[in-house]
Amino acid sequence: MTPRHTLALACLLGAGLPATAARAAALPSAADLDAVQVTGRSLEQTLPQELSRYGHVVETVTRERIEAGGYVDVSSALQYEVPGLYVSPGSGVYDYVDVSLQGSRTGDVLWLIDGVRINNRIFNGTSPDTLPASAVERIEVLKGGESLFYGTQAVAGAINIVTRDHADAPGGQVGIGYDSHDGSRLHASAHGRVGRHRFLGYASRDAGDGYRQYDHYEPSATDRDRSYRVSNIGLKYGSDLTEALTLDLFYHHTEALLDNNAPSRTRRSYNDRDEDVASLRLEYVASERLQLLLKAYLHDWDTTYANIQNAPRTGEEVVVYPPGTYWGFRDHGVNGLAKFVPGGAFEYHLGYDYQNYRARDDVFPIAGRTETVNAVFGHARTADGAFGRLNAAFGVRYNRGSGGKDATVWNLSGRFDVSPRLYVEGLAATAFLLPSAEQLYYVGYPPDDYVGNPLLQPEESRNLNLSIGGSLGDRPGHVGWKLTGFAREVDHLIDIGYDDPAYPNGRYENVGGTVQVRGAEATVDLALHRDLRLLASYAWTRSRDPGSDLQRPRTPERYAKLRLDYDAGGRVGASVSAFQVGGIHQSVAGFGRRDYGHYSVVDLAAHAWLDAARRQRLGLRLENAFDQDYATRLSRTALDAGGGYAFVRRLGVPRTLHVSYSVAF
Repeated sequence: MTPRHTLALACLLGAGLPATAARAAALPSAADLDAVQVTGRSLEQTLPQELSRYGHVVETVTRERIEAGGYVDVSSALQYEVPGLYVSPGSGVYDYVDVSLQGSRTGDVLWLIDGVRINNRIFNGTSPDTLPASAVERIEVLKGGESLFYGTQAVAGAINIVTRDHADAPGGQVGIGYDSHDGSRLHASAHGRVGRHRFLGYASRDAGDGYRQYDHYEPSATDRDRSYRVSNIGLKYGSDLTEALTLDLFYHHTEALLDNNAPSRTRRSYNDRDEDVASLRLEYVASERLQLLLKAYLHDWDTTYANIQNAPRTGEEVVVYPPGTYWGFRDHGVNGLAKFVPGGAFEYHLGYDYQNYRARDDVFPIAGRTETVNAVFGHARTADGAFGRLNAAFGVRYNRGSGGKDATVWNLSGRFDVSPRLYVEGLAATAFLLPSAEQLYYVGYPPDDYVGNPLLQPEESRNLNLSIGGSLGDRPGHVGWKLTGFAREVDHLIDIGYDDPAYPNGRYENVGGTVQVRGAEATVDLALHRDLRLLASYAWTRSRDPGSDLQRPRTPERYAKLRLDYDAGGRVGASVSAFQVGGIHQSVAGFGRRDYGHYSVVDLAAHAWLDAARRQRLGLRLENAFDQDYATRLSRTALDAGGGYAFVRRLGVPRTLHVSYSVAF
């Protein structure tokens, strides 16, 4: 742990703020989203909940659910808690993930932390792989085309991770944890208020040896467990400068040392990351009719990489990439948003986005270039009650990027309450995906590699979501349910083409044809008893490349989740969570198209409050309780002797026991 992190933890542990009781474990569900209330007056904070009233599909995972499930990082919480979202962590906690939302590719989902976009646009991927669950207040998942407010990459949806909230009353929490793979974690948070000034800080330190990452290793691979060392610090400051003007500052810093092993020849391979996310937000409430938001943000990611191998026959050290080899990016910009409520039948949003992005990769050679995007958008919606039981909205956004890359998108949504127990809703939208730095500027490994293309245009998509849902009976015996059908078509797909004789090894191009996605999702929330609750979901997707009758790679055909919760008056709780994955396929060079799906995983969790004031909490989680053997990705590896390759599977988490203890003060 660096001195900076040690000092931060010491400050939080020694804050000595008066005790506050921990909150009882509420159990919000996808079928009952309106029960999740987001406090605060910020346009940004309340936007997802407001959109849900106008036909957007929004799921919310609360801090209470994250704590009850005993989750360590954001990925594991999403894996079990969000209906219809496929999440496959690469090698356990604090690793990149594959995701599929309504049949999407991983890069079709936009990730944000407190509204700051954090996608790695070097490869149009990544996720908050180093963000601990202890830092999270809630997770908001918006499904469907969400480019109107959120911009590029929100093709299939957006996932916003909201960190710990301010609180007027002073308080905090300290926690420790351990798992059966020698994983340890320490976290602390503290908050308070002095006059108009609100303060919050959190810090964490996670470390572990990990588990055996692949099902096959060549003798030359001597580093076989994927270890991690992750430290996080977050600070928030808020001030009511006047009764109408509010200032909010946010800063999050990560330092992480993450193994990047391979199944052959690896002696030491790692990413040493230094990452900062920061924002400044000014919000002005001029009156009940006018609200203004101005936000500046920065996401800075710097990684040094090392790859040191063993020569297969001699064991001699071979330095492929020396420690300090760089890759990283900087994404910064300004957002402006205005909300007008003129007092008639309609309300309006007007917004402006500016984004400046620069990336460089010396490992996977990408020349450092800067991209900029300017966007303006408008959104009109009906005022509550203006048209009885109907709420509807329409919006348009225009994006202008560097080199003339532009895109115009729109969405139309609505919800109609047929009765207090039945509703229908829908969202029709277009979305766009800007080319990644790799696709634009990859210089290739001469003389036989493909190259990037700075003339690429954005991918464009058309999305449709239609839902019907409602409730039956009163608790106990309450049933909440929802059925959703979705469709998406993607044009100008970016892929490697080989038709240009000037690039015989291939170059990224906008290819012809349309990717088609069709699917459906069902969720049920059943109160079996006053203390017992069942939540289940099932998703089916058909995702096809142009001219193909095969499911897209790394996209499950079926995906089901189930959770049974027991809560004995708030003092003791337990849950059984499970997910079942249908067929998933991936093509591996030399081995053809292979299936690595068709598996089920079960988790068990329990917690108890150790004192009457519910300040001391003990938690247990048995991950992969039946030790299911399954793969998260397929690949091949070079054999040490005789040439050729071996087929390998990257393994999911084996049975792992997590134990945690926390105390609120």
